[in-house]
Amino acid sequence: MIKAMRTAATGMQAQQMNVDVIANNLANVNTTGFKRSKLEFQDILYQNLRKAGTATAVGAIVPTNLAVGYGTKPVATTREFSTGDFVVTANPLDLAISGNGFFQIQMPDGQISYTRDGAFKISADGQVVTSDGFLLTPEITIPEDATSLSVSIDGEFSVLLVGDDQPQTIGQMELAKFINPAGLSAVGHNLYNQTGASGSPILGTPTRDGLGPIDQGHLEMSNVKVVDEMVNMIVAQRAYELNSKVIQTGEDMARIVNNLR
Repeated sequence: MIKAMRTAATGMQAQQMNVDVIANNLANVNTTGFKRSKLEFQDILYQNLRKAGTATAVGAIVPTNLAVGYGTKPVATTREFSTGDFVVTANPLDLAISGNGFFQIQMPDGQISYTRDGAFKISADGQVVTSDGFLLTPEITIPEDATSLSVSIDGEFSVLLVGDDQPQTIGQMELAKFINPAGLSAVGHNLYNQTGASGSPILGTPTRDGLGPIDQGHLEMSNVKVVDEMVNMIVAQRAYELNSKVIQTGEDMARIVNNLR
């Protein structure tokens, strides 16, 4: 009975974390470039009372185990990097990657981080930056006398300057991809950092080497599906309730034993 209560307690703890992950997904349903997470579980070690394959006293072979498990535990939160829906903004600095790849962002300490959030801005120096002021890399600087900006599907930045009839190329975007993007570490601000699990970044030009094209004037929204998350939350809530019922049942059984005369 005590074992059942402790086992059910692991289920309640696991489902609590599951609800926490779902809550974070729902909280970021409108976050640009956000990728949903899902919690993964494993069962805990078993107490083997009788192992399969052992011989009985009469020489027969036991065909199955007699074992009792000790519950469950969370082992991983996996990010799903499927492409979210695109929205049209008509802002020339709003860029979306239609497929594989990450924008490269230079942090103040010189480290390179990665993002799917293409809501870029122009700094006071004319540089293309994120909403937090972090530089897009390779650096792109917009001239002061530029009257229009265009970004091609292969990431080429062009501007039309005052008095010119033809656009002028000012820079080339470079994207990064990873063998295991799920191994990236989310650090907030819509940014990810490289880890040993993600592998080293593979750099390339949009539309080449498996990297997606750039869609100017679009933003990639979160890939969170509200209906799916609501269903997952209901399932997690019911599992939490069932585990609490097991604890209540174990308590009732213990009370019955204590009241035996």
